[in-house]
Amino acid sequence: MANKRETHCNNQVDTFAEALATARQMQQNWLTYGVDFVNFYVEDVDGDWLETWGHDEILGNSQLDAIKEFLVSHDSVAVKVREHLGERSLFDFAVNLDESWRISEPNDRLSAVITLLAGEGNSIDDIRLLDLADSLVVKLAEIL
Repeated sequence: MANKRETHCNNQVDTFAEALATARQMQQNWLTYGVDFVNFYVEDVDGDWLETWGHDEILGNSQLDAIKEFLVSHDSVAVKVREHLGERSLFDFAVNLDESWRISEPNDRLSAVITLLAGEGNSIDDIRLLDLADSLVVKLAEIL
């Protein structure tokens, strides 16, 4: 038992030593090269990486694509959702719906969908809203 603990501590010390060495190297590069040290650590530093940060998570998401396709379809539930959303962004709703769908507990997922449909400052006690949320969750379960 003592051997395992000692090995575990040695691994942590080694990991910490590597991180410390990396940080010291980065600091030395900063002192040597000034602001240009970032060229050692960031590929395509002059590109649009900051403006497109996180887009790859959205663009390569097949679940989000399926949700977007459903929301623009002629399905009766999708039509009702679009009518309910009105002027609200369908894309933003799809992204938030994708996030809500990652909730593992079915009741919590349904609550999240109800909240999304209600929007900010609106009541979630409307029976039509609850029915729409329930129908949407059932359709998404079929699709996803």
